[in-house]
Amino acid sequence: MLIMRDAQYPHVMVQARGLKLSVVLREEEEGGYSVQCLELPGCISEGETREEALANIREAIEGYLEAFPEELERLKQRRELVEITV
Repeated sequence: MLIMRDAQYPHVMVQARGLKLSVVLREEEEGGYSVQCLELPGCISEGETREEALANIREAIEGYLEAFPEELERLKQRRELVEITV
């Protein structure tokens, strides 16, 4: 797993079905972590620990791709993750 450091929004690459997908992992004030897959709208999860949150998002991604198989083809197309500062 490749981890790109950012203090506010750490980007993490997770692998599912042979694809590397970008997720944003956030430590929540009330405890635990939330995680969202950037390439799959609405694909979010959480966990008590960082490891649990990442395992849960992998499971959520798998479920998302089972429900929407057409998304798998779209994800195989060339894409680029670019960070901007505002």
